[in-house]
Amino acid sequence: MNNETKKIVLNGLMIALVCIATMTIQIPMPGTNGYVNIGDSVIFISSILFGPVVGMIAGGIGSALADILSGYAHWAIFTFIIKGLEGYVVGIVIRNHYTTIKSLFATALGTITMATGYFLAGIILKGSIIISAASIPGNLIQGIVCMAISILLSHSLAKVKYVKTFKAHS
Repeated sequence: MNNETKKIVLNGLMIALVCIATMTIQIPMPGTNGYVNIGDSVIFISSILFGPVVGMIAGGIGSALADILSGYAHWAIFTFIIKGLEGYVVGIVIRNHYTTIKSLFATALGTITMATGYFLAGIILKGSIIISAASIPGNLIQGIVCMAISILLSHSLAKVKYVKTFKAHS
């Protein structure tokens, strides 16, 4: 398989995994018309192992697709931007130099990016700072749980010979 084909397949796989992880476990958040999920863990893994571009593509498209398929289409454009930015931020911080500490910092920054993005999107969609602020704790909890999942899995996956054949592209 040539390098360009590998990139297309990798992006498609990560988009699908983000979408599935987002849709598999959904805990509705009352008052915000949103939900808590584990899709961020796959976004983080994509960004850590394969770089900011794969993280951005997988995060933006996979998460927006999950919103559309789950009946949250009104969030999809915001999710596309927020999750894409989240994946890009994590990948830029890592920049091909994986360490556990760097992953912790990068995913924390990604979590803050996500929570801030949804807070701002909530203000637009709901027209209320107070209602939008109610989503912050759930988004932070989701991010922290996904940080733990992604750091543990990334550490193991980074040792897999086949995963090493993919160079992170920034």
